[in-house]
Amino acid sequence: MNHTYVIIMAGGVGTRFWPFSRTSYPKQFHDVLGTGRTLLQQTADRFDGVCPPENIFIVTSALYKDLCQQQLPQLTDDQVLCEPVARNTAPCIAYACYKIAQRDPEANIVVAPADHIILKEEEFKRTIRVALDATKDQDILVTLGIQPSRPDTGYGYIQYVSDEETEESGSAVRKVKSFMEKPNLDLARQFVDSGEFVWNAGIFVWNVQAIINAFTTHLPEVAEIFVEGNDAYYTDHEKAFVDKAYSLTKSISIDNGVMEKAHNVYVVLSDFGWSDLGTWKSLYEASDKNADQNVVDGHVMLYDTKNCIIKTPKNRLVAINGLDGFIVAEYDNVLMICRKEDEQKVKAFVADAKDQGAEFV
Repeated sequence: MNHTYVIIMAGGVGTRFWPFSRTSYPKQFHDVLGTGRTLLQQTADRFDGVCPPENIFIVTSALYKDLCQQQLPQLTDDQVLCEPVARNTAPCIAYACYKIAQRDPEANIVVAPADHIILKEEEFKRTIRVALDATKDQDILVTLGIQPSRPDTGYGYIQYVSDEETEESGSAVRKVKSFMEKPNLDLARQFVDSGEFVWNAGIFVWNVQAIINAFTTHLPEVAEIFVEGNDAYYTDHEKAFVDKAYSLTKSISIDNGVMEKAHNVYVVLSDFGWSDLGTWKSLYEASDKNADQNVVDGHVMLYDTKNCIIKTPKNRLVAINGLDGFIVAEYDNVLMICRKEDEQKVKAFVADAKDQGAEFV
């Protein structure tokens, strides 16, 4: 029996990618990179050869069950776990892990978001296998840390034990010293210059007993709720149990609830062309550019335009003149034009768009 499992978290709305990402059709279900495969499909494809297809579980909103099964038709109903309401990542992960434990108490699990970009697929698989080897027989929690290429303020950071502090000099698997929230630019520079920090990729690896031990120790109220489902998982009673469980559990991230509290956390130092694709700017940075440093996906005529990201419907001709450093995005009757440097205002646009009607968000 192959004891490797993958949990893909696919329930987010991706507000910062509005108007492309909407409540009814979030970004993970779009072909963002123009590859012919959506982000969700690419994420599932990424684990081909790491685990068998029947060991992949998607956790998503009940709103997106049909979308998940349309895009990944190989999945059974038991492999698409539907959350009745959003409760952040800790309950999402708890639900999937407690369910997997009922099938396989020796499970070794990878947890990954559905909306990340990985440019070096084979290096990613190699890194995942390093992490799986480390967690297979140990009571440890592993996260992947990306070697920073710049002092970025958009990511959380992980400080790890340096070569001077460990007997395992040169090892890719390091003990974690601390987790740091998104820093200001000066602090980010200090982190990168120190050589002891990596970006927090939000990708986790552990065996199922280790994560259940961690929930029991650090989030006992969540553990108590989901262990009650042991007789309901894989039965007709599962939905009723989950509806009740989510009405009782609090909203908390796995980072805040478990990883930042636990003392058995390790990080695998990684470099596989990663982006969390959280914003338009991150998509711009991860995409191929033309001679004028524009990223274009659409039927577009450009004049005196550079350093822009333009994503518009293929059936609409768009002419743009004189823009430098802008986002031009149109989807489903909403057009947004915004400076790249002002992309943090997108959430405010979404809030205001709600006043214009639900169909715009």
